[in-house]
Amino acid sequence: MALEKHSFLTEFPDHHHTIRHLKMHNHHFAKLFDEYNELDHEVYDIESGNKPTADDYLEQRKMRRVALKDMLLEIVKKEEAAL
Repeated sequence: MALEKHSFLTEFPDHHHTIRHLKMHNHHFAKLFDEYNELDHEVYDIESGNKPTADDYLEQRKMRRVALKDMLLEIVKKEEAAL
């Protein structure tokens, strides 16, 4: 299985403009976005063997990444619906 990063912008290219706007104008979104990216890098490092850790810790981090992705996407959709 090939490893890949799950950049939020890469995952949702159709929302690129809204994501960039929110990063600049919504502090809460920007904070969650940064946390998501940091977590994505950590998960990638663990999966690639660069940062050994317990399996349950990795699964916990992946679950948090999914939760953040859901939160971010909800904010994006609400922003787009308001336009």
